[in-house]
Amino acid sequence: MPKSLDGFREKKKEVFFDYSMLAVVIILICFGLVMLYSASAYEAANDAKIGDDMFYFSRQAVNSLLAIGAALLFAFIDYHILIKIAPVIYVAALAAMAAVRFSPYGLTVNGATRWLQIGSYSFQPSEIAKIALILMIPFMVVPMRRKLNSFGGMFVVFLVGLVQAVAAYIFTENLSTAIIILAICAIVVFLAHPRTAPFLVGFGLLTAAGGGLLAVISKTITSSSNFRMRRILAWLHPEDNLSTGGYQVMQALYAIGSGGLFGKGLGNSTQKLSTIPEAQNDMIFSIICEELGLFGAILILILFGYLLYRLFYIARNAPDLYGSLLVSGIFVHIALQVILNISVNLNLIPTTGVTLPFVSYGGTSIIFTMIEIGMALNVARSIRTDGRA
Repeated sequence: MPKSLDGFREKKKEVFFDYSMLAVVIILICFGLVMLYSASAYEAANDAKIGDDMFYFSRQAVNSLLAIGAALLFAFIDYHILIKIAPVIYVAALAAMAAVRFSPYGLTVNGATRWLQIGSYSFQPSEIAKIALILMIPFMVVPMRRKLNSFGGMFVVFLVGLVQAVAAYIFTENLSTAIIILAICAIVVFLAHPRTAPFLVGFGLLTAAGGGLLAVISKTITSSSNFRMRRILAWLHPEDNLSTGGYQVMQALYAIGSGGLFGKGLGNSTQKLSTIPEAQNDMIFSIICEELGLFGAILILILFGYLLYRLFYIARNAPDLYGSLLVSGIFVHIALQVILNISVNLNLIPTTGVTLPFVSYGGTSIIFTMIEIGMALNVARSIRTDGRA
């Protein structure tokens, strides 16, 4: 006699796809395109070499479409496959950064040689280096997690991040990227490590050393020929270093302060009228604050906060440690870039050239960041659930 299906019906387990995260990313991209056009139209239209107010917007729109396509593609590539070939990607990133310095394909923009030019397309290999490290950490940590508690095991993982960071600094002269790479490595290893004390001690020593160094610089150095030292001086005393970086910082602060609660209105910024050079890049947050005020600043922080929450959810519910560490690395990378970019605009840290993810102008940045989002979506697809997230 056949058994009744009542009481024995098994709920169908569905593959989870994080539409919420994909939606918030697309909203950020669309918001970024609107603000990018507002920030760049005047400068592009009045540039003798460009003469087109849609120049930056149209290029970013095309790159955004490519980025969304890349994210959807990587959402259906098993992340275990990517982690298995992590050493190949790691070496390729090192080779690409070395090619910037030693090959004829290195491209110099605004005095910085950080791009590779292949045909009509150029990209920054340092962005590949970030993805390579994010994949390399789970590749190393999971098999040796029992040895991670030892100094030798932890040192080996840190060495992988250190090599990538040093390569980014030497080959592309990009200190901010080198710092981000080291920070990603340190924070993800901290999350995987069973002990907290060594990291707290290390962080305390670094903070004390950095504070002491800044105190010495502030009291003893008033000028320098080194451009990184000039950036620090411009951060500490922007009003006294207007010709060496302080001017851009002061104008960004004027823009933020003049925005008030609801801003001057979309498109009504005055600081973008050649006062803040290339405002569509790392200083776009100040234009958002000027045109949309505190309301716009809070809105974009809420969007980024929700994106990071979705990444946290995926990392916490990933089916294995590989997926959890992979998404944790993506979480740390995006969070660091948001914090650093906004801190620069508020003059909390020296200018770094770090872009605001999905919002600032830059094809390489948005494409490779969306590849990371695609990998996170793939980890999310491996989460099986009977209900909604």
